[in-house]
Amino acid sequence: MKQKNSFNSAFERHLPKLVLAPTLALVLIAVYGFSLWTGVVSFTGSKMMPVYNFVGFEQYVRLWTTPRWHTAVYNLGIFTCLFLVITTSLGLFLAILLDQNVRGEGFIRNIYLYPMAISFVVTGTAWKWILNPGFGIQRVVNDLGWTSFTFDWIVRPEYAIFTVVLASVWQSSGFAMAVFLAGLRGIDGSLIKAAQIEGAGPFRIYTSIILPMLRPALLSVLVLLGHIAIKCFELVLALTNGGPGVATEMPSTFMYGATFQRNQLGIGAASAMMMLMTVAAIIVPYLYSELRNRRDG
Repeated sequence: MKQKNSFNSAFERHLPKLVLAPTLALVLIAVYGFSLWTGVVSFTGSKMMPVYNFVGFEQYVRLWTTPRWHTAVYNLGIFTCLFLVITTSLGLFLAILLDQNVRGEGFIRNIYLYPMAISFVVTGTAWKWILNPGFGIQRVVNDLGWTSFTFDWIVRPEYAIFTVVLASVWQSSGFAMAVFLAGLRGIDGSLIKAAQIEGAGPFRIYTSIILPMLRPALLSVLVLLGHIAIKCFELVLALTNGGPGVATEMPSTFMYGATFQRNQLGIGAASAMMMLMTVAAIIVPYLYSELRNRRDG
C-alpha cells in the first residue's frame, strides 16, 4: 500500500512534465531545430535544393550586394518607424480616453480590439479592396460628386509603403490600447490624488506621474510591435504582393521570393538569419531586463 501511494505521488509530481513533453519536443524541432538548419544552409551553396558544400559567408556577401535586399531593408526601416510611432501614440491616446470611465467602455474596447482578432491575410485583402481606386474609397467619393478626389496610393510606388502602414496601424492599435489601459488601471490612485491636492494640473500629472509609470507597458508594446513589423509577411503579400514593382518589398517577402520563386535557397536562408538576428537583438535585451528586474525585486 505504501509503495502504491509512493508511485501515485511520483506520478502526480511528474504529470505536468509528461503533458508538456510533446509540446516541448515539437517546439524544439519545429522552431529551434529548423532555425539551426536554416543557419547551416545559409553557409552553403544551396539553390533549388539544399546541398551541404559549405562556402563560408558567400551567401551573406551576395545578399548584401543585392539591390533588391537594400530596397527591402529600406522599406522595413520606413515601415517600422511609422508603424511604431503611430500605433504606440494612437494606442496610448485611446487608452487615456477609455480610462476616463466613459459610458459603454466594454463595447468600445471590444470594437478597438476586434481588428487584432483578424488574420493579416484578411486585413490585407480587405484594405486592398478599400484602397483600390476602381471601387474603393476613391470611387465612393467620386460617385458622391467630388470627381477631382484621388486616393490611389496603393498603385503608386512612392506612396504604396504607406498603405501597408495604414493597414498595420488599423489592426494593431487596439492591442497597444489594451496594454496601455492595463498599465493605467494598475497605477495607484492615491498618487494622482496627492498630486491634485498639491495643485498639479492634468498635463503635469500625466507627464510627471502617469507616463513615467507606464514605462514597462511602453517597452512591452514597442518590443511586440517591433517583432510584428520585422516578421510582416502575410499583410504585405495580401495587400500589395511587394509591389508596385518592389515598392513594398520587405525582408520577409524577399526571403520567400528568393527561396520559393527564384531558386536561391542559400540567399533566402541568409536573409532569414538576418531577420532572426534582428528579432533577437530586440527580444534578448528585453528578456534580460525583465529577468534582472524580477531578480532584483
